[in-house]
Amino acid sequence: MAIKTCFVAATDTDAGKTYISSMLLQGFSALDIPAVGVKPIAAGADAEGFNGDALLLQRYSGIALPCEMVNPICYQAPVAPHLAAVNEQQPIDETRLNQALAAWQQLPVRQLLIEGAGGWLLPLNAHRYLADWVAEQQLPVVLVVGMKLGCLNHAMLTVREIERSGCQLLGWVANCIDPDMALPEQNIADLQQRINAPCLAVVPHAPAKAQHQQLAQQMAALLLQKLS
Repeated sequence: MAIKTCFVAATDTDAGKTYISSMLLQGFSALDIPAVGVKPIAAGADAEGFNGDALLLQRYSGIALPCEMVNPICYQAPVAPHLAAVNEQQPIDETRLNQALAAWQQLPVRQLLIEGAGGWLLPLNAHRYLADWVAEQQLPVVLVVGMKLGCLNHAMLTVREIERSGCQLLGWVANCIDPDMALPEQNIADLQQRINAPCLAVVPHAPAKAQHQQLAQQMAALLLQKLS
């Protein structure tokens, strides 16, 4: 069976891409679906040179992979990757992204999650965005909406850009990152009316363990349906 691949994007930095990707990986595991999560580009590394988000994806993936394979391009400073690339004199090479994708798609799994960095229009250099690479690879997209004041604008701008790129938006996740957000249910209902793709899950702030597991399986099952 051919490996299914999707790209996990977000409305902004800290919207919860890694958290939701990790939940999806846990959901796939519970459904006995071999899956891996990878992060092509990251900025911000620990003393050993590894990115924390990549380490989480490595931890929850269904097969063991070296962190260098999970995250082939990693910069030390926690700043915009294209700026870190200049400061660290290591340009972002799209050939490495293509080679990594080819290697990932040969893994003995059924599902591959490719987590982005920052928001949808993450610059790679002065002229290219990570979204351009995603569109050229024809990767379908899952959008994580960080629920906070201003998320309606961020979500709709991102949805429009995903659609304009020609990518398929498989669905979106309402990730309630702000426990004090005013009118969260109304905001979610508003987005459900505006986004022409299903809401895969509403993930509350700090869900209980049982709810976390239930939502993880729900998201994974719905995503599998969309990819079939």
